[in-house]
Amino acid sequence: QVQLVESGGGLVQAGGSLRLSCAASGGTFSRYAMGWFRQAPGQEREFVAAMRRSGGNTYYADSVKGRFTISRDNAKNTVYLQMNSMKPDDTAVYYCAVDSDTTYYSGSYYYTEAPWDYWGQGTQVTVSS
Repeated sequence: QVQLVESGGGLVQAGGSLRLSCAASGGTFSRYAMGWFRQAPGQEREFVAAMRRSGGNTYYADSVKGRFTISRDNAKNTVYLQMNSMKPDDTAVYYCAVDSDTTYYSGSYYYTEAPWDYWGQGTQVTVSS
């Protein structure tokens, strides 16, 4: 059983930056792919970014590419989402997720919710215009 706790959300002005953290426990973090999703009010949850367990491959939604960066520190069992040049459309609850199955999936699979079997409780991010 893997537990995930997100932190770092808050209120920021458009053009500003935030860094989200997600601390994992209860599993072997270095073996897991990690991801971030978000859900805006009245919208479905959507993919934001993902990173393979090796850290060598990263994937981003087109809407955040070039502005957001996912990274991980396996020694701290933590995954991060650095968000720069933020826009009001980035306002959402942000969730981190774990793929604890060590099967190698194609990168496109991580854009769906299918491989993600553990989720955090979410952290609110609000971007004011």
